[in-house]
This record gives sequence, C-alpha cells and structure tokens, in this order.
Amino acid sequence: QVQVVESGGGLVQPGGSLRLSCAASGSIFSIDAWAWYRQVPGKERELVAAITGSSSTNYGGSTKNSDSVKGRFTISRDNTKNTAYLQMDSLKPEDTAVYYCNADVRSPTTMRLVTYWGQGTQVTVSS
Repeated sequence: QVQVVESGGGLVQPGGSLRLSCAASGSIFSIDAWAWYRQVPGKERELVAAITGSSSTNYGGSTKNSDSVKGRFTISRDNTKNTAYLQMDSLKPEDTAVYYCNADVRSPTTMRLVTYWGQGTQVTVSS
C-alpha cells in the first residue's frame, strides 16, 4: 500500500509565500509523475501544476488556470525522498483552496502504475 501526505498549508497574507510538500511512502518502485490540484467549495478540482519523471512541468490544465499561477508557483520533486513540492509566491486571496497532491506510483511487484491522492491541505490567503 502507498500513502501520500501533504503538508505546509496554512494562513498567509496576500503577497506572502508558502511551500507545500507531498510525501509518498510504502510499496514504491518509482514515481512517474506528481501533480498538485486545488478545490474550493462548489467548484471542480482544478490542476495547478504537474511534473513528469523527466522533470518537465505543466502549470494548469487550461490557459485560464495556467495564467492564474504562471510565474508565481513552482513545482519540483526530490526523487531520493519520494517527495514533491509546490512553492507558492505572491499569493492572492483567490489562491485560497484545499490543495491536493497525487502521485503516479509504479508498484515493485506488478510494475503497474496507480495514482494515489493525499488528503489535502488548506491554504488561506487573507489579511
């Protein structure tokens, strides 16, 4: 079994920064890709950023989403720690949401790829 746990959320003032972490543990051969999503009540979960095994990155699944975080958010990964990060700078009130992480994990026994989600971490941007 695999566990994915986010951390680093909290309350921050507009213009401030937060760094979210997402750690995977358990039965892992490798992690192909990581992604961060966010969701506010009453709205669909939206892609914020994703990073592949070769560290190619994508910010937002659509032009609208990508424009909203472009230049402010940075996704990265540390393969030695099975951890991904989301550095969020110049935060705005509209960034307030629950942030979720997922990991595409390859099983060491079956070599199948399975996506695991974390439980989410709240980010609130407010003065």
